[in-house]
Amino acid sequence: MATEEVKWRNRFLAVLDRAPVPTLIMTVHGLILLVNRALASELGRRPSELEFQKALDLVRPEDPDAAHRMVFDLLKRRRSQYRLRVSWAGTRTGEAIVEPVEDPEFEYGALLVTLHRDPDRRRPPALSPRESEILALVAAGATTSTVARQVGLTVDGVNYHLARLCDRFTVPNRTALVARAYTLGVLHPETWPPTPG
Repeated sequence: MATEEVKWRNRFLAVLDRAPVPTLIMTVHGLILLVNRALASELGRRPSELEFQKALDLVRPEDPDAAHRMVFDLLKRRRSQYRLRVSWAGTRTGEAIVEPVEDPEFEYGALLVTLHRDPDRRRPPALSPRESEILALVAAGATTSTVARQVGLTVDGVNYHLARLCDRFTVPNRTALVARAYTLGVLHPETWPPTPG
């Protein structure tokens, strides 16, 4: 591998390891090449312990036939995003989003897999004081830059917290985050929805 290519690959792996979404990279045949800290934490292991394990020993599809069809498509070089219902760590369920990525080291490329846990409908995620403050400001209609100024973070820092909150509440964006937080009782009726001032 060329020096520049190695440098970019290492940067990508460093970013992936910091991502809050449980993520792994594996071969089309199911051999795990890399696991980020979020996934290792979900499984109660260290990332290095999971490398070169069989993905199906750790993450189980609810419909094995769907997983086999996906592998068949990938071996036929049909490239698209796949979504599979899966379980892992004994009790966790959710969706695995599988995306083929080109990798010159492997004939059929590699797969980037992210796990998105089903929400726990019984209780909302616990929030830190800073997350509560950010959520309340967003619910009141504050822009990201306004939230950043008020809580003493950069805009990127606020976006990081919002992305983590969206993942933990299993919603796609900040509008859905506010709605989900309200329905779960995290935002109280007396403080939300905000009244025009």
